[in-house]
Amino acid sequence: MEFKGNAWVFGDDINTDLIIPARYLNTSDPGELARHCMEDADPQFPDCVKAGDIILGGKNFGCGSSREHAPIAIKAAGVTVIIARSFARIFYRNAFNQGLPILECAPAAAEIQTGDEIQVNLDAGTIDNLTQDKTYQAQPTPPFMQELLAAGGLVPYVKMQRQSAAG
Repeated sequence: MEFKGNAWVFGDDINTDLIIPARYLNTSDPGELARHCMEDADPQFPDCVKAGDIILGGKNFGCGSSREHAPIAIKAAGVTVIIARSFARIFYRNAFNQGLPILECAPAAAEIQTGDEIQVNLDAGTIDNLTQDKTYQAQPTPPFMQELLAAGGLVPYVKMQRQSAAG
């Protein structure tokens, strides 16, 4: 799987309330969540993010509550992948369960700047900063996790498995 887009850089400890503020949790509609994604961290983000963009975070991205709304909002906003120094463990799993690719790569998270054009290859774990002409190496996404992502998340994956077993 490959993705290409512009970078949005956020710092350390971006919690789930910054990703999708609690005041919007009265809905689970992905489109509505996307309209408020990251607005408390960067008020311009919801209006300026473009389909295909990539989020960069520091350490402990997605900390805080275990709400699944956070990766849903990010994915619905059009972000194709998140790269961070590290992820909160519950967010890590929720992201894959929702079909949102993530990679841990401290050097990329430290050096990539907002607006840089980035290309990510999950199979190889490579992150190419096309603007700065630099390449970073992350751990490749394991094959099973890539299957979850290709299916669109855990629920669609399980449905596919059931259909295959029944057919």
